[in-house]
Amino acid sequence: MKVLVSDNISPKGVELMKKAGIHVDVRTGMSPEELKACIAEYHGLVIRSATKVTSEIIEAAASLKVIGRAGSGLDNVDKEAATKRGIVVMNTPGGNTITTAEHAIALMFALARNIPQATLSMKEGKWEKKKFMGVELFNKTLGILGLGNIGSQVARRAHAFEMNVIGYDPFLSDEKARELGVEKVSIDELFRRSDFITIHTPLTPETKNLVNSESIQTMKDGVYIINCARGGIVNEGDLYDAIQSGKVGGAALDVFEKEPPEDFSLIRLDRVICTPHLAASTREAQENVAIAIAEQVVDYLLNGTIRNAVNFPSIPADQLPRLRPYITLSEALGSFAAQVYEGGITEVTVEFRGEAGEIDTTSPSPH
Repeated sequence: MKVLVSDNISPKGVELMKKAGIHVDVRTGMSPEELKACIAEYHGLVIRSATKVTSEIIEAAASLKVIGRAGSGLDNVDKEAATKRGIVVMNTPGGNTITTAEHAIALMFALARNIPQATLSMKEGKWEKKKFMGVELFNKTLGILGLGNIGSQVARRAHAFEMNVIGYDPFLSDEKARELGVEKVSIDELFRRSDFITIHTPLTPETKNLVNSESIQTMKDGVYIINCARGGIVNEGDLYDAIQSGKVGGAALDVFEKEPPEDFSLIRLDRVICTPHLAASTREAQENVAIAIAEQVVDYLLNGTIRNAVNFPSIPADQLPRLRPYITLSEALGSFAAQVYEGGITEVTVEFRGEAGEIDTTSPSPH
């Protein structure tokens, strides 16, 4: 088995795959053309956020079985194209959770107390004490958009500062909200009530430009916005206008629509603080996700065990020997049916009977 590592990951992850007997090539900084030219010989591809795994690259990946993302975001992978080719797409959703939550909290503090601006002022030899009046977090309302792994950790930390935490997440259960001490609200109510808004959702067609001129107008005057999720969720042009008008009191951004940015007009505003996509950039997190994705890729390529896949149900190692014949049969039947039915297949119904029916078939949705 051969695995290509096309982005920088911790050497411990590379070493783990090599010790398992897998041939590993580390080739970072490749152009799309270079990646497309070499991908055919590899069975596994390990990436972070820099490599864009497009449908063209997947089409050229004749031997590819698995794409492993050292991290959680997968907007740089064409998951539909990978699924059509039978390529398992995995990520490591928990590896950088704490690190990203801490970064969001750090940005919120720095934004509230003007720390970067005051630091720069003092480095220039100035003492502008009155210029950098801040605000307290105590008793302020924090609105969290997205209460998955990272958003939940932000909520837990916000309680320590005695903030009032409200949240919007269409998948958040009442029980989970009670456990987190979060008041479930609609997205409109979150925009209307929050003093601080922090974003922790994936970038999808539904969340693109979620924060725009229209939604900003429903927010409190002087609201603060923090984004450590994905660029594109906040419309940067609309945010620029809202800060210039005073509607938004300030913004803390770790992610941008284009990285690195080409237009720095938003970043140069005095009321904007920013970092170059550093939320997951700690030694601990990078080591954690590298080891995690290496273990997952090894388990799949050598044992067929699937964990943390976004386009295929996870299969426990102890059930795989019994399931493997049915998986192989299903793949063959699917391939046959797709060639026989000229009109295309729009729906598939699966029934479990006999030995297959004795196996736990209640796996949660891979999404």
